[in-house]
Amino acid sequence: MSKVFFIPIDSYDQTQEISQSAARLLGHLMAEGHIHPASYIPLKVHFGEKGNQTYITPENYTGIIQFLKEKGISSAYTDTNALYRGQRQNRTDHLKLAEEHGFTQLPLVIADGEYGEEYVERPFHGKYFQSCKIGKAFTELEQMIILSHFKGHMLAGFGGALKQLAMGCASRGGKLAQHSGTIPKVKARKCEACGDCAEKCPAGAIVLQPKAMILEDKCIGCASCIAVCKKGAISFSWQMSLGKEFRERLAEYAMAAQTGKTFMYLNFLINITRGCDCESRRMKPIVPNIGLLGSMDPVAVDTASLDLVQKAKGKKVFQRGKNALKYAEKIGMGTMHYELVELSPTP
Repeated sequence: MSKVFFIPIDSYDQTQEISQSAARLLGHLMAEGHIHPASYIPLKVHFGEKGNQTYITPENYTGIIQFLKEKGISSAYTDTNALYRGQRQNRTDHLKLAEEHGFTQLPLVIADGEYGEEYVERPFHGKYFQSCKIGKAFTELEQMIILSHFKGHMLAGFGGALKQLAMGCASRGGKLAQHSGTIPKVKARKCEACGDCAEKCPAGAIVLQPKAMILEDKCIGCASCIAVCKKGAISFSWQMSLGKEFRERLAEYAMAAQTGKTFMYLNFLINITRGCDCESRRMKPIVPNIGLLGSMDPVAVDTASLDLVQKAKGKKVFQRGKNALKYAEKIGMGTMHYELVELSPTP
């Protein structure tokens, strides 16, 4: 059984209280885990897609930043590029969006390079993967703080600590592998044969004949071509991600991302929407604000988060996500059995 610390907060407007509570939870996790802090501990966050209004804004992380500073620990905000087209599909646009959304208190690090080309194949002996493409900057870390906005997700069921590890730490190619296990496809009617994708392909897997064509025997699944194409002519089938296997692949990637590392997990049960922060639209919360949870166990903190949301809603929601939790427990990543330890917002 794993401990999950909980600080109830019923309003997203209580920014200072959220900020201080996050710092308090982090202190409890370090004490509980007997952690000797590294000199550099980045914050894994989601910068929110352009047009989204309910992502967790950076003001809520001020307490954690100050906590680290007082201990002489340097930090940064970090994430990887998104697989889909949008403002987060390459490093240049991603950094610009992060700054527009106010993430300016710390340096910004996009862990998988400009187009997702900077990654390390981490060995993993699972049912679906024998190796996982993890953003290079993450593989060089000793410790990281995983700050997750707990909310719904169309495919994963919910987004929390597991998804922050799996999708959030994977390179673009790793995201592609989790979603479909297939290579990208070219839509000939959209292709203008500009050659950008062929020029940027690290495997030389794209040729012009006369439109772009991906050579399946050479493609390494890095997905950089999806980001490079300005016309959106290269994509993959989201329909391949609708089954339970997707959530099990997500669990394997999550485990690969954190194996051998010391990660601390904080879930923000605030602005809990049915959709993900990746969606570039306004959304309304589906339950009242609940508070903050923290644990050294990502499976336990997500299980506790799901239980609290379902209790607040008065019925089962985000049920698809249980597939990932059960599978993550099965492969030894953590446990769904937890002890919820409630703390007051102030010492």
